[in-house]
Amino acid sequence: MATVTTPRRAPGGAGVMPDTPGWARWANDHRKWLFAAPAMAFVAALIVIPLGWTAWLSLTDAEGSVRAESEFVGFQNYLDVLSDTDRFWPAVGRTAGFTLVALLFEVVLGMAIALLLWRPFKGQKWVRVAILMPLVATPVAVGMMWRLIFDPNIGLANQVLGWVGIGPQPWLAGQHSALPTTIFIDVWQWTPMVVLILLAGLSSLSEEPQEAARIDGASTWQRFRHVTLPLLMPTVIVAILLRGIDALKTFDILYATKGRGGGSFHEVETLNVYAYGLSFDYNEYGVSSTVLILFFLIIIGSMWALTARRKEAKR
Repeated sequence: MATVTTPRRAPGGAGVMPDTPGWARWANDHRKWLFAAPAMAFVAALIVIPLGWTAWLSLTDAEGSVRAESEFVGFQNYLDVLSDTDRFWPAVGRTAGFTLVALLFEVVLGMAIALLLWRPFKGQKWVRVAILMPLVATPVAVGMMWRLIFDPNIGLANQVLGWVGIGPQPWLAGQHSALPTTIFIDVWQWTPMVVLILLAGLSSLSEEPQEAARIDGASTWQRFRHVTLPLLMPTVIVAILLRGIDALKTFDILYATKGRGGGSFHEVETLNVYAYGLSFDYNEYGVSSTVLILFFLIIIGSMWALTARRKEAKR
């Protein structure tokens, strides 16, 4: 009676014959990395090369043109920028204030709207579509639209205030009201993004803890505070991470509403607007690269802090 011999497989069930060459075995063991390597190398090149070039420019006195001859000045640009109390540090303060206030309102409003949309009700799909409408338009178009609405002379906002007996407000034209107004515009456009993230997290939660708390007599606030929020915290951290980093880098809305320099008194000049002005208005590429590198370090530090907070929330 003939016997059938089953080919032996390599340890681990990888399906490689024992007489397979060594390089083929190695490729099979690391195939998931080999398939992803071209894409990873391409993305790395897109990040490393511009970042390296910017870091080099920050160590030179490049101005006028990036192709013009420049001298190596070491960390002098960093010393000059870090000692600039007229433009740099106020821009850091506006960037932090814009990000924190906008993020606070977006997370709170996003949580409230997500909770309202969590339970099914009649017309829920249409309400979701309406809430997501601000995400459809580009930030520049949104900025131009609200610039017309907040126009101190012909804007709809002051007309509505006039109907209820309130005088016209400067809105974007005011030195102290411009930044809060741009924060409002950012909140209007990007709160739906937070709603989407939190609603996805709420939809994935189990109903059992809610039912148990309800049977124990917990109120709606108690169920939210002690059951829903702790379970949802990893998703909240993700929303804060994604939206916070994006808010830090906000440029288009600010530039579309206030133009170069963030206004006549630099009232909405964040680090992005400041670096843009140094590059394209004054052609000071060495100094602008320094600002961008410092801004990059701020973003990396923020990402690290939020990621560490997310790991703690998962424990």
